[in-house]
Amino acid sequence: MSLQSEWYRGTPRALRDRLEALSQAVAEKPSSAVAEHNLAAALGDAGRWREALQHIRTAQAKGGNAPETALVLARALVETGELEGAERAYTKALALRPSYHDAHVELSQLIWMKTGDSQRALRSLDVALAAHPEDNRLQLAKIKVLENTGQEAIALALALDLCAAQPNDLAFATAAAQLALGGGDADLGLRLARRAFAVAPHSPVAATTYATNCLALGLADEALSAIESVRASEPTNQFAIALQATAWRLLGDPRYRALFDYERFVKSYRLAAPSGWPSLEAYLTDLRLALAAKHALRAHPFNQSIKHGTQATSILDASSPALRAVPEALQAPIQAYLDSLGPDQDPLCARKTGEYAIEGIWSIRMRAGGFHIDHVHPKGWISSACYVSVPETGVGKEGWLRLGQPGTGSNPICPAEFYVEPAPGRLVLFPSYMWHGTEVFSGDGERMTFAFDIVPD
Repeated sequence: MSLQSEWYRGTPRALRDRLEALSQAVAEKPSSAVAEHNLAAALGDAGRWREALQHIRTAQAKGGNAPETALVLARALVETGELEGAERAYTKALALRPSYHDAHVELSQLIWMKTGDSQRALRSLDVALAAHPEDNRLQLAKIKVLENTGQEAIALALALDLCAAQPNDLAFATAAAQLALGGGDADLGLRLARRAFAVAPHSPVAATTYATNCLALGLADEALSAIESVRASEPTNQFAIALQATAWRLLGDPRYRALFDYERFVKSYRLAAPSGWPSLEAYLTDLRLALAAKHALRAHPFNQSIKHGTQATSILDASSPALRAVPEALQAPIQAYLDSLGPDQDPLCARKTGEYAIEGIWSIRMRAGGFHIDHVHPKGWISSACYVSVPETGVGKEGWLRLGQPGTGSNPICPAEFYVEPAPGRLVLFPSYMWHGTEVFSGDGERMTFAFDIVPD
């Protein structure tokens, strides 16, 4: 089996079926720009952006001129490293639809990651808001851009103004609550979160925002009450599981330790050298160089755990032999981890089907001062950290992976409970609901990693 087909096999089955159906639609409707667009978008969902780029250009050649087509083109160009072309494609999408929320957010993010210039990142969005001040989605886009470019206080002020003008708007209330909590005003965050939960008690976003703010103030019983509906309606929501577990930890409930059983659920493996490399060390050398070539941006992306570093996505969709060999290097450790899971009914083991798919794979590069905030992966099942190169800090646990410290805060503070020392070639696998982050490191050197989520297939 070729590496291309092996990677394709790792795509979730529902997406594989969708790709086959859309490919058939292109064959049956050779003049259809819509069919080409739909196939390109699905290929992008599968991380196959080079193929997506071919099909979206074909869609344009067949007359596709919708703003959605320009947006897919922009995304494909970002993922294939054609950043100037991507900026032009986003601009075209906005020319066709000046209030296009997704295009505004993604253009702002691209400019931020290219330049680190927060004011330039906001420029096109501010022009659109001047023309459409009543557009709530554009206002939310500005809040997101402000929050992710180091302007959290301004984002909170804007969110509070919008809450005052539209007190029953769920999106503004939850955004303001999260920003207030992040800014250290837990009491204000709780008031806003309670308002949002009262407006929409069945909304998972309102419930998790409310529970998060409760935990920050030590109201564990109240948090549990809020999160019950989410756990019932979305049993695989990893963020909801993490919040429930944190409440149990605060209450001394033994069910917490059953979920955060580090000895049982956190496993480290050493990669094996894929075919074509004489040793793992030789493979890691080639892999580091291939990943470094994918890191063309300067700043971290929006709404991600990384701070003061860069992220590269779609790393398998490349011509580099080292990148395309990643699935082969991962296959044995992933299977060993799955084999270690018993037949239990906990949220990790109960989802085991015997098959798996890789749901997203990305690379992170950090230098001194970089770190990951504590977080979980809401849509995952099993998450990972794989170390390609690590700096030699020699200072305590600098740069180590830590697990168990809630990223939402808690009262009393719940410190990290488990650490893993990074080492080149080490792969760490753990449940996606498990809080994880990294310790800041100092000194010289670079920390190059990649990570992925696994879902049952």
